[in-house]
Amino acid sequence: MALSLLDKVWEAHTVRTLPSGQTQLLIGLHLIHEVTSPQAFQALREMKVPVRMPERTFATLDHIIPTTAPQARPFADAVAEEMTVHLTRNAEQSRVPFFDLTSGRQGIVHVIGPELGLTQPGMTIACGDSHTATHGAVGAIAFGIGTSQVRDVLATQCLAMAKPTLRQVRVDGTLAKGVYAKDVILATIRAL
Repeated sequence: MALSLLDKVWEAHTVRTLPSGQTQLLIGLHLIHEVTSPQAFQALREMKVPVRMPERTFATLDHIIPTTAPQARPFADAVAEEMTVHLTRNAEQSRVPFFDLTSGRQGIVHVIGPELGLTQPGMTIACGDSHTATHGAVGAIAFGIGTSQVRDVLATQCLAMAKPTLRQVRVDGTLAKGVYAKDVILATIRAL
């Protein structure tokens, strides 16, 4: 049987099999934002560990940007401003490229990868946002991860994980008027 895309990318990025049976998987692109990264950077400071590969990590402001004017800083929401300050400082101190409001490249964290050409077919991608899996649409394998895993990728550029189960889903026929790809995937998720 031919190897699947998952098999090929997984094999190409496997560092080793861990004693737990999990794979130590090299992450080619790590996207971070202001919500899941402050605690991860704090943990690195406490461990006295630098960001392993800052050139493979990209930070953007995302979840806390005001949706209405004014979007100028300081933000009226004190928590949003504090999160922005932390991400700015963490990116500067660790030499992680940072897409802030003035960069012209800031945007939704799981969208900027493809928009900016950072996401490429055959990559492994991780981000502290569950929508990151959508990078699979361009032939990458992408994982939405939690804060402790954000810390792990910052420190090692790897994730320890079990290989996901592969399923084949076939959609046959013609979609009815007003039914779109998102409807199909939501129905598939519900069925699974």
